[in-house]
Amino acid sequence: MSIAPNTPQLAPLLAGSPCWAERTVDDLKAAIEFYTGLFGWHYADDAGYTVAMVDGIPVAGLPQGEPEPWRLYLVTPHARATAEKAFHLGGSVLRNPEDAADHTQSTVIADPTGAVVGFRHVPPDWRFGTGGHGAYAWAELNTRDGTAADEFFGELCHYDITQIGDGHRLDYATWSVEGTEVIGRQKMGREFPYGERSHWMVYFNAAPEIGIDSVAYRVLELGGRVTVEPYDTPYGRITVVEDHAGMAFSVIDPSRVIEAEPRTEVDDPYDD
Repeated sequence: MSIAPNTPQLAPLLAGSPCWAERTVDDLKAAIEFYTGLFGWHYADDAGYTVAMVDGIPVAGLPQGEPEPWRLYLVTPHARATAEKAFHLGGSVLRNPEDAADHTQSTVIADPTGAVVGFRHVPPDWRFGTGGHGAYAWAELNTRDGTAADEFFGELCHYDITQIGDGHRLDYATWSVEGTEVIGRQKMGREFPYGERSHWMVYFNAAPEIGIDSVAYRVLELGGRVTVEPYDTPYGRITVVEDHAGMAFSVIDPSRVIEAEPRTEVDDPYDD
């Protein structure tokens, strides 16, 4: 049986792995028009919270409020303990742990390099779609201090860290849980504008039948911007865009890959 290109799979709920992505919007109608036009999302209302769906599977949230960039949430077994530990490791707690109507508890922190990310304790039946057109694909932390980020999140989430490239010309690491790569970390170089702060980048999937170049063109048609033209990587063909309100995200077609450079393991500073 073939699987339709826009049928997501449910994300594994490993501690430290992504479990949700949301974009707070002030104009819900405009956001729905843009993302429906781009990804074909449909929507469900959960006590006033707008949930984006692909083939009946939740893939993102569009809560209303002061506009914010796309925010990633990572699984934690205990949101309050994570917030306390993040603070003691040199991070900042931007939102104290709080219970939500969907029976989750979440907190939002800034790491020592300044990037903002959420942590959420979710029930065993939590549903978050990955893979398939318009669903979550990947996320990475773009930071000016890769070593500090590796140390902070390595201790906070107990990630296994693997360096890609030489760590100088290309300083990109993957963070893994139980042998599964869950997050990327990139040290920001000259390709990033001077003064741009550390931030998280959320990626959504493009089906091979549609392709990245078509997605980039569609972003323009819908009133967004293409900030990085489509390019090929070992993980797929990627474009970086901004939506109708200027908030950035990336789209990847994982079927279009080029050969990767060898990887080297990073010494674990917490391994006795």
